[in-house]
Amino acid sequence: MKRNYYLLFLIFLIFFAISFLTNILGSINPNVSDSFSLTGTMTWMLPFSFFIAYGLMSIPAGMIIQKHGEKKSLTFAWLLSFSGAVLFTVFPVYSVFLVSLFLIGCGMAVMQVAIYPLLRTAGGEQHFAFNSVIAQLVFGAASFLSPFVYSYLVIGLGNPDPGNSLLLKLVAPLTPASLPWVSIYLIFTFISLLMAGIIIATRFPKVELKEEEVVGAWDTHLELFRQKKVILFFLGIFCYVGTEQGIANWISEFLRTYHGLTPEIEGARAVGLFWGLMTIGCFLGLFLLKVMDSKIVLRLFTAAALIILTFTLFGGVKFAIFGFPALG
Repeated sequence: MKRNYYLLFLIFLIFFAISFLTNILGSINPNVSDSFSLTGTMTWMLPFSFFIAYGLMSIPAGMIIQKHGEKKSLTFAWLLSFSGAVLFTVFPVYSVFLVSLFLIGCGMAVMQVAIYPLLRTAGGEQHFAFNSVIAQLVFGAASFLSPFVYSYLVIGLGNPDPGNSLLLKLVAPLTPASLPWVSIYLIFTFISLLMAGIIIATRFPKVELKEEEVVGAWDTHLELFRQKKVILFFLGIFCYVGTEQGIANWISEFLRTYHGLTPEIEGARAVGLFWGLMTIGCFLGLFLLKVMDSKIVLRLFTAAALIILTFTLFGGVKFAIFGFPALG
C-alpha cells in the first residue's frame, strides 16, 4: 500500500499521547501519597492498578482488534482512557483513583496492541524499522515532557496569580485547591477525548495481519505457556519492566524521603531526564548491536546499571540526582 503520511502522523501522535499518560505516575506519587495520607502499600497499589491492566487486557485486546478492527478498537481505547480520567477529576478520592488508573491502563493496552500492525500498514513494510525508531523517539519525548508539564501545573496553581497563562486559567476553576496535581488528569481528559474524536473522523485502511500478529484461541496461549523458552522470555520481560517502572515510579519519593528534595521540582526533573536518557540509550543500543554481540551488550549494560543503582541508592544527594537519570 502507498504510504499514508497523515495516518503516520496520527500514529506518532498516538504514541506521544500513550507515553504522556503512561509515565506520569513516578512524578505524582509523592503528592498522591500526601494528599490521601497513604501507607507504602497503598502507594504501591497505584502503579499496580495501572500496569495489571496490561497483563489482563493484552490478549483480549488482540481478540477485540481482530473482531472489530483498528478504528473501533482505538476509539474504544481512548473512550476507556477518557472515562478513567474524567471519573477521577469529578471524584478525586483514592478508591476512585485506583479504578481510574485501571481504566486508563486498559485503554493503553488496547492501543499498544493495535498500533504496530497499523504502523506497518500506513508506513509500508520496507519502512517499518525506520518508522518504529521514530515512534520510539516520539514515545521518549512525551515521557520526558510529561513530568515538566506536571511541575508547571502544580507550581503555577500554587501561585494565586496565574499571570497570562491560558492553560492555568482554564484548569484552575476545575482543580481542587488542595489537590493541584489533579490538574494533570484534566489534561488527560482533554487529550483522550480529542484523540477519540480525531480517530472517529479518520479513515483507516484495512490492516492485513501477519501470521505472527494473529491472536489464536485461548488453547493456543495455554500451549505456549507450557513451553520453557516462552516462560523464560516472559520472566525476562517481567523483570525488566518491573525494574524500569519500579525505578521510575519511586524516583521522586526516594529523593524526597532520603534527600529532602521537592517532588514538583527536583523529583519531576529527575523522572523526566530518566525517560529522556532512556530514549537516547535506545539509539545507542541500536548502534552497539550493529558492531557487538547482543549478549556482550546486555552483560555490559546490566553490570553498569547495577553499579549505578548501588551508588545512587547508597551515595549522597549528588549521586542520586545524577544516578537516576543515568539509569535510564
